[in-house]
Amino acid sequence: MPKAVRFTEYGGIDVLEVVDVERPSPGRGQVLVKVVAAGINPGEAKIREGLLHDRWPATFPSGQGSDFAGTVEEVGEGVEDLAPGDEVIGFTNRRASHAEYVLADATDLIHRPAGVTWEQGGALFVAGTTAYAAVRAVDLAPGDTVVVSGAAGGVGSLVVQLARQAGATVIGLASERNHAWLTDRGAIPVSYGEGVADRIRAASGGRVDAFIDTFGDGYIELALELGVRPDRIDTIIDFAGAEKHGVKAEGSAAAASAEVLKELAALIDQGKLEIPIAKVFPLDDVRDAYRELEQQHTRGKIVLKP
Repeated sequence: MPKAVRFTEYGGIDVLEVVDVERPSPGRGQVLVKVVAAGINPGEAKIREGLLHDRWPATFPSGQGSDFAGTVEEVGEGVEDLAPGDEVIGFTNRRASHAEYVLADATDLIHRPAGVTWEQGGALFVAGTTAYAAVRAVDLAPGDTVVVSGAAGGVGSLVVQLARQAGATVIGLASERNHAWLTDRGAIPVSYGEGVADRIRAASGGRVDAFIDTFGDGYIELALELGVRPDRIDTIIDFAGAEKHGVKAEGSAAAASAEVLKELAALIDQGKLEIPIAKVFPLDDVRDAYRELEQQHTRGKIVLKP
């Protein structure tokens, strides 16, 4: 029997189990994909912990995971553009990609370009569409200066690159070990922590036009302190802060489409966008993968491979 990640109650990493499940069968308009790689995301950990119950409640037993890359195993009635053996990148809204097989709507899949590795494809959807939405939300234009918190993380590393492509000057907040990586991608690295506001002012020449927060922990207040207008601040994580201060909270849901996924995959295929892969774990080691994610020091994405 195929394996899948499940949890039967809210809790820490220890509630995650890899169990045998029935192989799914595609219905009309659906495709069964044999997963080659699947990304993991901080939001999944928060859902599993019950921290987002009011916004996105879990139904138990719950699966986990949204983005994946793999090969088409079987197609349902009415699916014409895909066939068994096709290599695809996609997403599911059923919390189900951390598994050996995943069901997806055919409309949520794209063909995998040759220049996109399995690991990149498996990690692309959530982080990629979140970064895409965040950059769009703050309306960047050539000449703007934008600050990005968590600039070397799974989403932040993509935000930095997309913001540079928009013509903005990017100040990336990150630990010193990630400064060289940011510099190589055209960003100005700044260390976070005490005194960060002064360091940003020095790096920006005193003018910050936009702020994208991928980390939380008070960065909305920092953006306001720096004089950024609320309509040009976007957080992908601090929903309470966004509501309190009237700033934007646009993330993956604002760009969750196969069209955006295809656009991002094309950028990778053309060598214009990079997804750093921090570590790859076997599906059976899903607990270790999330333990690594909790350290909040990875550069780029963590990926599971069944």
